[in-house]
Amino acid sequence: MRHFLVLFLFIALPCAAQEPSVTVARVKYDGGGDWYSDEASLPELLQYVRANTLLPVVPRADVVELSSEKLFTYPYLYLTGHGNVVLSDREVRQLRQYLEYGGFLHIDDNYGLDGPIRREMARVFPEQSFVELPFDHAIYHTHYSFPNGLPKIHEHDGQPSQGFGLFDSSGRLCVFYSYESDLGDGWEPESVHDNPPEVRERALQMGTNILIYAMLAPGASMGISE
Repeated sequence: MRHFLVLFLFIALPCAAQEPSVTVARVKYDGGGDWYSDEASLPELLQYVRANTLLPVVPRADVVELSSEKLFTYPYLYLTGHGNVVLSDREVRQLRQYLEYGGFLHIDDNYGLDGPIRREMARVFPEQSFVELPFDHAIYHTHYSFPNGLPKIHEHDGQPSQGFGLFDSSGRLCVFYSYESDLGDGWEPESVHDNPPEVRERALQMGTNILIYAMLAPGASMGISE
């Protein structure tokens, strides 16, 4: 029977001498959407996390398909893109299992993802819908404080940024959906999107909060063993 190894560490104890040990992954999905968009975003975020927190993250992210058993070794999954997302029945079942076991999924709308991802996540959690998180939720205050919630990074069509959530059976936030913010654009090198330094800093700080929350929130886990 699978079980998660609960992550209790990294906040109180110095880890400068430790080798990086926590790997995160980008989700590769079918349906025609560009799951690979903002290619440099996750490496940039991970470098920022390594420089500004005690989380011993590996500086490069893996790529994983939701049907893979390797899915269960990652504490944090990142899913982004502009277009369609289609999950197989197996992927739906396995993603639900991963999230119920303590895993965390960050969905980052890169503009155009909203309809497909809401459709597919309704298959994963048919008993609930996305709810907007209040500004005092811990994810906005784990390391850096965002008293007004999710920062606005890229304008797109000028709508306000919103952070939505889905919850596991114990009430833990297990899916965070950053909508109309486009954090990934802000994580990429400054030269890619010409974001002002202060805007890019806000994106990286919010990404740091999400990673810390994913790994250290009550009920979160860093992986499983057989």
